[in-house]
Amino acid sequence: MGIKFIKISVVYFSIGVILGMYMSMGHEYTLTGVHVHINLLGWASFALAGLIYYLFPKAGNHVLAKIHFWASNIGLPFMMIGLTTLLLSGNEQAIPIISIGATLVVISVILFTINVLLNVKFPVITVKQ
Repeated sequence: MGIKFIKISVVYFSIGVILGMYMSMGHEYTLTGVHVHINLLGWASFALAGLIYYLFPKAGNHVLAKIHFWASNIGLPFMMIGLTTLLLSGNEQAIPIISIGATLVVISVILFTINVLLNVKFPVITVKQ
């Protein structure tokens, strides 16, 4: 799962940077919250999770890593599309979409935490004599 997280993180990084450039060029910063969440959760957090899963294969190969990946990659787009809709149109019907996405993201973070606590350990070093 480590490599999948790293690869998807650069997609989010590109989206976040393009959104930031778009806002900057238009001097319109309504979507700053979307920009920040995409960069922090999608780029930084996913890249770090990917590195952890790569360095600790027991955690990366665990079923919790797979659920973490899918819950976060379904939740983050839902949350960001809902937030974009709310910010641009003021349509409060987007709030349930934001809530569903945010709940999936929070669940994925909790699962990541459990996975790391259970499966990230110091390597056992054996000395041959």
